Amino acid sequence: MALPYHHVNVLTGFKGAAEMKDPKPLAKIIKRAKRPLMVVGPRALTTQIEGKSFIEYLVEIARAADIPICATAHTKRRIEELEATAESTYDIMEIINHLKDPEWKGVRGQGCHDLVIFGGFRTDIGNQGLSTLKHFAPHLNTLTLCKYYYPNATFSLPNFRKDEEWKALLEGLVQELKEAQ
Repeated sequence: MALPYHHVNVLTGFKGAAEMKDPKPLAKIIKRAKRPLMVVGPRALTTQIEGKSFIEYLVEIARAADIPICATAHTKRRIEELEATAESTYDIMEIINHLKDPEWKGVRGQGCHDLVIFGGFRTDIGNQGLSTLKHFAPHLNTLTLCKYYYPNATFSLPNFRKDEEWKALLEGLVQELKEAQ
């Protein structure tokens, strides 16, 4: 079992996140979703993975799988600089509150999202937001692409000690999603 970044969150109830170490099953999860959503946090702007910013990977993944992007904080401008569209702009707490509602029509107005992919958030806020969704949004699956294990997500990457491992997984995921098109 992977340990979360914040060790006080070891006991998350009866279910913890499935640890995802391989890009192939991650790509299958994303492809299987009918209405996925990518939520991009401010740490995606400042986190560098061997010279490439994390937000670039998130945009590539969203583009490869045709996933709408929800920009939080001040990420919208950088998303647009990467020639992508942020289909919505919400505060992280605001989007979590919308996601709890099974009647919400989603960012494209086509219906509630069934998979929400998170990347670029502080670990404490991410854990609390994912805990809220785990307990109050049973209609949702959540996936985190940060380099830390989030026990309250449905699917989470493990704690990566080396950026090259994280980079290899993200690049493999992009490749798997592009091959599926």
